[in-house]
Amino acid sequence: MSKVMQRTSRLNLATIATGDGVFLIDKAGNRYLDACGGAAVSCLGHSNQRVKQAIIDQVNAVPYAHTGFFTNEPQEQLAEELIQSSQGDFSQVYFVSGGSEAIETALKLTRQYFLEQGKESKQIFIARKKSYHGNTLGALAVGGNQWRRKPFAPLLMDVHHISACYEYRDQQENESNYAYGMRIANELEEKILELGANNVAAFVAETVVGATTGATTAPQGYFKRIREICDKYDVLLILDEIMCGMGRTGYLHACEHEGIQGDLQTIAKGIAAGYQALGAVLITDKIVTAIDNGSGFFQHGHTYIGHPTACAAGLATQLEIRECDLLNNVKKQGIYLVEALKDKIKMIPELEQYIGDIRGRGLFLGIELVADKKTKKVFEPSLKLHAKIKSKAMENKLMVYPMGGTIDGLNGDHVLLAPPFIIDNDHVEQISERLTKAMFSAIKALR
Repeated sequence: MSKVMQRTSRLNLATIATGDGVFLIDKAGNRYLDACGGAAVSCLGHSNQRVKQAIIDQVNAVPYAHTGFFTNEPQEQLAEELIQSSQGDFSQVYFVSGGSEAIETALKLTRQYFLEQGKESKQIFIARKKSYHGNTLGALAVGGNQWRRKPFAPLLMDVHHISACYEYRDQQENESNYAYGMRIANELEEKILELGANNVAAFVAETVVGATTGATTAPQGYFKRIREICDKYDVLLILDEIMCGMGRTGYLHACEHEGIQGDLQTIAKGIAAGYQALGAVLITDKIVTAIDNGSGFFQHGHTYIGHPTACAAGLATQLEIRECDLLNNVKKQGIYLVEALKDKIKMIPELEQYIGDIRGRGLFLGIELVADKKTKKVFEPSLKLHAKIKSKAMENKLMVYPMGGTIDGLNGDHVLLAPPFIIDNDHVEQISERLTKAMFSAIKALR
């Protein structure tokens, strides 16, 4: 029996051996096509030589030096790269080891920003239902996934939640996409007024929602209205792009599609493509200035912030994405993947009736499954359709990211796709064919 506490004790996991492009290979020699990047992480696949060499070179130079004593070239260069590639007035970057740490950092930066200005009453955070921002206590508190929150609810700070962006189920009949967006965006203003603008610190939102609802995007005009409301009431906007950012949607930053920018933006996963553990917070100049002109000290820190080896991997990853023009491939293959999925689904008429929605942007796509397409009725949660799809996909040597509880943390099933940016047409055909077979096999087994 393994001495490792795994995510679950009820699975007998294969042991990974090596990687080859978009494939992972276990010790038995099985080649798995990675159509989800693990958890939307492995954007460059599993054998990029440039990133591996950057790690080796940095380890040979100096693997680690505490940032309380030194800065280091990789973090300085990566910060420059990230600031240069952003579309707004970000002026500094705070490097951490992952997404949850990035969210915790953004929450603390928000609080300190208002303290520096003497606005001590601003301490309330507002977020959205059906959201996910990480598993540490602060991140879990702003998250709106009830299944994840419930066991730890007594430990969580109070956070208020407004409606999620969930067009497939929540847009009303005869309501335009724009009207729907304005209706749910205005919930933020109503909540701020209810709580008192002098008490609200920030609104936290995933630019494109990832694991909880499966690549749900915002309605037309939604984020521009959110930005207006935040500015009106002196509320910071924290955009969570941990899963959807760093090129995943076809833009380096998912908010570029929305035409707005957050005051703080969290990134991770694709920043170093999984070759090292790395996350970051992009910080606008007004927040940096408030701290610099105030205490001059951010009361926060982790042992591994600005880790030289991790930042070397991040820099190499970002240079690879930019210099190899991979964002264009994300856009192109994203369109092709949607078309291929629809074509393959049509070839199995018995499956088509269970496909409720295909959504997302770039290589960040979700497929929602339903028991009845007309009524959008879900499969019984006890059937665990999402888990069966994952199992069938693995049998077909395909890695996807299915989840249950799409609607409310309990009901609903979807599959998330987030393959590496380097996929080609042949990979898209393989993903589409293997996934449709897996979904059909899983549903057929329920009958």
